[in-house]
Amino acid sequence: MLRVLTLSSLFPDASRPNFGVFVERQTLGLAAHPDVDLKLIAPLGLPPWPLSRNGHYAPLAALPRHEVWKGVETWRPRFLNLPATGGRFHAAMLTRALTPLLAQLRNDFPFDVIDASFFFPDGPAAIALGRRFGVPVSIKARGADIHHWGRAPATAGQVIGAGQAADGILAVSQAMKTDIAALGIPAGRVRVHRTGVDLARFVPRDSAAEKTVLGIDGPLVVSVGALIPRKGHDIVIDAVAALPGVRLRIAGEGPERPRLAAQIARLGLNERVKLLGSVAHAELPPLLGAADVMALASSSEGLANAWVEALASGTPIVIPDAGGAKEVVTSAAAGRIAMRTAPAFTAAIGELLAAPPSPDAVRAAAAGFTWEANTAALYDHLSGLVAARAQSNG
Repeated sequence: MLRVLTLSSLFPDASRPNFGVFVERQTLGLAAHPDVDLKLIAPLGLPPWPLSRNGHYAPLAALPRHEVWKGVETWRPRFLNLPATGGRFHAAMLTRALTPLLAQLRNDFPFDVIDASFFFPDGPAAIALGRRFGVPVSIKARGADIHHWGRAPATAGQVIGAGQAADGILAVSQAMKTDIAALGIPAGRVRVHRTGVDLARFVPRDSAAEKTVLGIDGPLVVSVGALIPRKGHDIVIDAVAALPGVRLRIAGEGPERPRLAAQIARLGLNERVKLLGSVAHAELPPLLGAADVMALASSSEGLANAWVEALASGTPIVIPDAGGAKEVVTSAAAGRIAMRTAPAFTAAIGELLAAPPSPDAVRAAAAGFTWEANTAALYDHLSGLVAARAQSNG
């Protein structure tokens, strides 16, 4: 039996059900493996009191410290998040908070490996804890953990140091593997570990019927992603503005909402473009099934789950050449890779609306992304690290 301690600061909770749902799905898949016993540590970074009891931190502070989350025993320890420090102390504070917890946990659960599911601050903390408890450490790179934290002055050294010390590294795409190597982390230690998609839930649907439920007729573009500058929703809004009669629905929430709402009003698009707010992951299949195109103009990605979920729904995508885009858009039916400008997105969306590919041909591009393959590869990776450590100690 492989005893896995999964560490992830990117994980859903009762107050944020959409936060890191792909990490949750990966964790639940591994936990269900017949040869795995898994416990989860999902830490919460909170500022000093009284800030931790106010605003968006209040629901986090109220979460239970220990619970069974969807069948997995879960701990949610708090670590100190010092404001205005650029994340410099995140990993150290996380390590300090986790050390006594893991020491106690290890009495009843002598974990064989630490599986850090996000590179920062999880990775550096996992390395310190792995050394303390004498177990191998795997770290997974997903996107912003490398593209932001791996380049930010206050944290880049910590990310690179963790990558160089890790027993194994996972990357969501070949492009992400290249980005990791560019930081000076040995590429030979990095294994591409693709995300999965639930092919039973994300399926082609009767687009017209789904549009009727939404109160829409005519062409529909959908965008799925947090309302943050990196996702480029403003570019997609400008692109749709140049396509008469085309509707746009944006699923996501974030600090860019006021600016995007003002842009929509300024362009006179209030009837055609709607900000849906946060949409539960379980409610995405009918939305993607209604869409004629899913467009997301991200400046950086690892390999976005929204891309693959759209393809599985039979909906072609328009995305820039970011992260693993070329590993997903592998045929004309899958969609278009466009320059990250409104005119380029207008042209690409227009092409797909004028000559839509068959849903089955679109869906074929997602066939290789299954959670079963994700689980099998993760088990192989982690068990391999444990076997290698045992051999080196023998």
